[in-house]
Amino acid sequence: MFKTRITEMFGIKYPIIQGGLMWLAKAELAAAVAEAGGIGFMTALSHDTPEKLRNEIRKVRGLTDKPFGINLTFLPSLRAPDYPAYIRVCIEEGVRFIETAGRNPAPIMPMLNDAGIKVIHKCTSVRHALTSQRIGCAAVSIDGFECAGHPGEDDVTSLILVPLACDALDIPVVSSGGFGDGRGLVASLALGAEGMNMGTRFVATKECPIHDAVKEALVVADERDTRLLMRTLRNTARYLVNDNTEKVLEIEARGNATIEDIKQYMSGLEGKIMIETGDLNQGVFSAGQVIGMIRDVPTVQELFDRIVGEATELMTRQLPSVVRNGASPN
Repeated sequence: MFKTRITEMFGIKYPIIQGGLMWLAKAELAAAVAEAGGIGFMTALSHDTPEKLRNEIRKVRGLTDKPFGINLTFLPSLRAPDYPAYIRVCIEEGVRFIETAGRNPAPIMPMLNDAGIKVIHKCTSVRHALTSQRIGCAAVSIDGFECAGHPGEDDVTSLILVPLACDALDIPVVSSGGFGDGRGLVASLALGAEGMNMGTRFVATKECPIHDAVKEALVVADERDTRLLMRTLRNTARYLVNDNTEKVLEIEARGNATIEDIKQYMSGLEGKIMIETGDLNQGVFSAGQVIGMIRDVPTVQELFDRIVGEATELMTRQLPSVVRNGASPN
């Protein structure tokens, strides 16, 4: 029932992808997603050295023999990571799939292509998706405005962005941003996507290595409980509301804010403390509007069973019934 170019490319049972999650997408989560029938991408930069990433790759292989991938996010930094070294580790360890995000991955594509690694690039616009196709990416994950992290500056929702991308591209498209249940999977397929990416929804699972207080905050929150920061800097990002997001918005509202004015409230290391301690006002935490649909903290397997069950019910019973009941008599 769930055979798409994405399931065939990754060798997975269901077209469900767990995208990169900073500090969180590690071996246990990726293995749980793999065992449930999807594919998880471990975040390379959660490890401060390439050798630590190598250890995590070997760790996930000890937990599952099913496919997994590595996320590499290219973002501006005062001290840029040694990306070539991380890539060399992936090549040496036989990683088959890499999810890229942030800047254009064109400079690293020859190295990855020579190693036979398939690249899925995360984009926030059709024009960037077309570039990804041109430089040789095997697929794109298209991020709608609802997503966690950086939704781009165009403010186009998944309902519009996904079908536009599917119309424009020849390579497979994965929907991302606002998806978290079986209805979202069916909607993704109906819009033309061949897979569904979830990030925030996977945070609220038993296997995700984050403090239970953060998981509970996602359960309690509704769809209005995210904030868009750094809009005035043209580097928009969506976060779970807390004291720091409100402070950043206050600073931005004064006008002429710089990254120096707000960086103390948005430090990634501060956010790591929140993840570890559950202090919800320590740094900021990336979360999408899908938090409004999170009502519990299941295991990854339970979440997959629910999503697949809902999607199957919709496709085989509910929607055909609507069509039959609405059909005109001959």
